[in-house]
Amino acid sequence: MTTDIHDYSPPYVKSTGIKWLFYEVTDHLWPWNKKYWQHHKVIETAGLALAITVTTAWGLAANGQLGASAVIGWWLGWSVYEIIIRLQCKPYIKDGPWWGHRYRPAGLMDMICYVLFKNLLIGAILFIVMRNLGLLQMVD
Repeated sequence: MTTDIHDYSPPYVKSTGIKWLFYEVTDHLWPWNKKYWQHHKVIETAGLALAITVTTAWGLAANGQLGASAVIGWWLGWSVYEIIIRLQCKPYIKDGPWWGHRYRPAGLMDMICYVLFKNLLIGAILFIVMRNLGLLQMVD
């Protein structure tokens, strides 16, 4: 099996094993890159503030002090921000299976689908875990 490496590939594309898995998880969870961070500190700082706010919203929801709809609203706001940042910082998506090493340039719709689906999965997992632990108050 051969791997195609395009210009849009992340720098860790040739890594293997645990190192590859670490970089892969980090790539999905962290939308910024170092080069962009150095040139756009105001935008990135606002993004970090938004990330902290979203994390706080999840924490408040876990304590029963914030409803599920508010958390979903914050999560959607984060997703819009992440789409904009990823198009500038990491303008690529995987082409093929998740364990593959083929990447291609991402268009706007590609990035929207990637970010929203990824965040839907993360949000669903967090909601299920919090609900099963009795931390999330669901309104009937």
